[in-house]
Amino acid sequence: GSSKIVVWNFYFFIFMKFSLRRTQSLASTVVAMAKVAIIPGNGCGAVRDSNWYGWLEEQLVHSNLAKCLLHDMPDPLYAKRSIWLPFMEQTLGCDEKTIVVGHSSGAVAALRYAETHRVRGIILVSAYRSDLGDDLEAASGYFDDEWRWEKITSNTDFIIQYASRDDHLVPFAEQMKVSELLTEHRAVDMRVFSNRNHFMQFEFPELLETLRQLVKEERS
Repeated sequence: GSSKIVVWNFYFFIFMKFSLRRTQSLASTVVAMAKVAIIPGNGCGAVRDSNWYGWLEEQLVHSNLAKCLLHDMPDPLYAKRSIWLPFMEQTLGCDEKTIVVGHSSGAVAALRYAETHRVRGIILVSAYRSDLGDDLEAASGYFDDEWRWEKITSNTDFIIQYASRDDHLVPFAEQMKVSELLTEHRAVDMRVFSNRNHFMQFEFPELLETLRQLVKEERS
């Protein structure tokens, strides 16, 4: 009778209250989830099988550390600015909550993107700011106009740069010049190695630890 209805209503109320709390908890977790975009170097067709990109995505996702934005890029050989930057905005969804990790020409793309888009921060690996006398680089469009270093720094909360003294593709002096030009507007957290060459290893534990620290700071 009526007593059964009262008991049923009581348990239904408890169930709904628990479900609502759980939903709110899950929603807050989603909101707190960091976003990391990995922008690869040119010449990488299957990005998850190239260098440390797939490994880093796996580490970030499996540890529930961050939502990872990693896709095979259009125009992977030339990595044209006119194609990659819109792809970063429209397909990857790089926004003010995104940490953009760029490697090689991907680092150049990250820099140019931050000139006109607000992002949480950028992490540059083997970065450069000139075509290095290479026809392929010259055709990319990244070096057709002056750099706006002050815009890059004002559109980011932080800039971290990885460089290796023995890089055979991007001279160490060129990488340091990027840091110097950025530092005219804000300090760059520079991480220098002597034996990582062009950072084409299949794992990058130092980068993973950096991202762990950044996410930890964001959540605290």
